[in-house]
Amino acid sequence: MDFSIGEDRQMLVDTLSRYLADKADWKAREAALESEAGYDKDMWQGMAELGILGALFGEEVGGFGGSPFDIGVVFGEVGRGLPTGPFLATLLAGKLLEAAGDEETLGDVIGGASIASFAHEAAVGADGSVAEQTTATKSGDSWTLTGAKGVVDYLGSADIVVVTAETGGGLAAFLVETGASGVEVRDYPLVDGGAAGELTLSSAPAKLLTEDATAIDAALAAGVVATAWEAAAVMEVLRDQTLEYLRTRKQFGIPIGKFQALQHRMATVSLEIEQARSAAINAAAFFDGNAKERDRFGAAAKYTLGKVGRLVAEEAIQLHGGIGMTWELPLSHYAKRLIMLGHVLGDEDEHLARFIELSAQQTGRAA
Repeated sequence: MDFSIGEDRQMLVDTLSRYLADKADWKAREAALESEAGYDKDMWQGMAELGILGALFGEEVGGFGGSPFDIGVVFGEVGRGLPTGPFLATLLAGKLLEAAGDEETLGDVIGGASIASFAHEAAVGADGSVAEQTTATKSGDSWTLTGAKGVVDYLGSADIVVVTAETGGGLAAFLVETGASGVEVRDYPLVDGGAAGELTLSSAPAKLLTEDATAIDAALAAGVVATAWEAAAVMEVLRDQTLEYLRTRKQFGIPIGKFQALQHRMATVSLEIEQARSAAINAAAFFDGNAKERDRFGAAAKYTLGKVGRLVAEEAIQLHGGIGMTWELPLSHYAKRLIMLGHVLGDEDEHLARFIELSAQQTGRAA
C-alpha cells in the first residue's frame, strides 16, 4: 500500500516546514507566548501569503486544496513545529463559511485580513455547571443570539466567530462580529501556551450561515482529522527527543539507552505511535465516505490519540526525569500540547463510546 502524500502535498509540507523553521523557532515561540495575542501575527500573515491557510479549503471558495489529506499534512507540520495560533479555529470556522458559500468572508480569513474563531461548546461555570445551549431568535430577516460559549480558541484576537446555536428547529451556524453590541469577550492563556476565551452573547446580532446540521458535523469531523495528524506528529517529536536524550545521558559511565528496561519502554512507545499514525491516516482516508463511516474512523483516531498520547507524554517526561517538566526544555511544551489535543473535540472516553455505538449500528446490533 502506498502511504506517500504525493508531490504537491510534499511541496506544501516542505514550504511550511522551512517557513516555521525560519519564522517560528523556539525563541520566536517564547516571544509569542509572552505577547498579548499569544501568537505571532506577522508569522500568521506570512503563512496566509504563502497559501498555507488556503490549503485547508477548496478551490471553489478561493482555497488551494481542502481535502482531508491536505488538512492532515498542514496540521502535521504544525505539530512538529509547535507554533501557536488559531489553526484549528480557522479550520472549523472556515469549513462552515465554505459550506455556506460565503467566499468574501472566507477570503479575508484565508488572506490573513481577518481572524476567525469557532464557538461550539457551552461555557462551564466555576462550580462545574454547564450553561444552557445558545439560542437563536429570528425577527424578520434578522437573527440574534443569546447564551455563553467556553474555551473559544484565540477569542481575544478574533474579528469574527462562527457560533452554533439552537433555532428551535435544530442546530445552526451563525456568524458573529466580536465588536458587535451584546458580545462580551473574556480571554485567557492556556496551559499549553495557546489562548482561548469565554464568549457571552446577549441578543447579539448574527448572520445565519447554515441550518444544515450535517455541515456542522462535517466541520467537526475535519477538526478531528486535524487533531489526529497534529497529535501523531507531536508524538514523533517526543519519541525522537527522548531517544536522543537516552543516547547522551550517562549513568555508571554508559548511556542510559543501553539499559534493556528503557529500550523495552521505548519500543512500546514506538509501536503505539505507529497505531496512532495509522488511525490518523484512516480518519483522512475514510472521510469522504458516508457520515457514519467517517465518524467511526474519526472516533477511533481520536480515542487512539488520547490513549497513546497520554502514554507518550508520560514516558517522555519520566525518562527525562525532573528536567522533562521544566519550561526551558521544549519537550515539556510538546507534552502539554499532546495532552491538550487529547481533550479537544471530545476526550478518549467520549470517542470510545461513540465508536462502540457507531460500530454497533454498522453491524445491525443494538448499541
